[in-house]
Amino acid sequence: MKDILNHLIEHKTLTKEQAKEVLKGVTSGAYNPSQMAAFMTVFLMRSVRVEELMGFREAMLEMCIPVEIDEYDAIDLCGTGGDGKDTFNISTLASFIVAGAGQNVAKHGNVGVSSVCGSSNLLAHFGYEFTNDMDKIRKSLDEAGICFLHAPLFHPAMKNVGPIRRELGVKTFFNMLGPMVNPSFPRRQLVGVFSLELARMYAYLYQKSHTQFSIIHSLDGYDEISLTGSFKLISNHGERLLTPEAVGMSKLAPTEILGGATVAESAGLFLEILKGNGTTAQESVVVANAGAALATADLNLGLEEGIAKARESLKSGRALSVFKALINPKTTLAVD
Repeated sequence: MKDILNHLIEHKTLTKEQAKEVLKGVTSGAYNPSQMAAFMTVFLMRSVRVEELMGFREAMLEMCIPVEIDEYDAIDLCGTGGDGKDTFNISTLASFIVAGAGQNVAKHGNVGVSSVCGSSNLLAHFGYEFTNDMDKIRKSLDEAGICFLHAPLFHPAMKNVGPIRRELGVKTFFNMLGPMVNPSFPRRQLVGVFSLELARMYAYLYQKSHTQFSIIHSLDGYDEISLTGSFKLISNHGERLLTPEAVGMSKLAPTEILGGATVAESAGLFLEILKGNGTTAQESVVVANAGAALATADLNLGLEEGIAKARESLKSGRALSVFKALINPKTTLAVD
């Protein structure tokens, strides 16, 4: 690692193979915590290159526990996080709305590192028990149309990295990797990223795969369609710059989509929106993202048609029914 750190300190980059081998060493505990923290910090001070990201991704996917659910043709909705915007759990809510609209979902998630409440924090609060048992995962898809893949259960090599990420408390290149290392290898994916540079890097990587994808980035820094301004949507079919008005929505103020200050507050907000009791702004932003996912999964749907379908899933209560079917019915927390 000393040689690699000196190499990087000299403003040099890694080849794909170098990046792959270093990440395998990092996640296997071959280096001490100070060296791993220093390695992660390098990429806070300069951008990750495409070759480096490719190597990191290949290492993670080679070491993961695969989830074989191809027959469900599920989509993943996942953001990189790390945008520092403190929004409520938009992509998690959108996942239940998408499943409520009839599209299977394999949601990849984790606890919050640079945010108060990640998707795993949220579901754990409601009593959901994380699992990597394939029978249980398939049962979730059969009964609820959604399964939740808690990242540490499928990326055991990450156990050496998790504590360091939590201590750093800021976004690292692992945020960039999260959406790209779903262990079910979904063929459909909606990805939110925190920078336009990363959006284009993702597009380059996804175009080399067989994934039907949409990558979203709001130009004011959100890793989702925030409706606070214009946003980029990059897909297999090209790149578009859209405004909220272009998809039939009103522009929102950042304060209208803020999340809770604690996991409990975030969970309460999540449930109220899922019950159909959210503000117009809150409902608009979740159906915009869910609509983009539905349009990604079904190429016969335009974005506005996807949004209409997502709104009906939320308003009809089907999204809430999906949530109830997924979580442990014996939970002590009321969802009615």
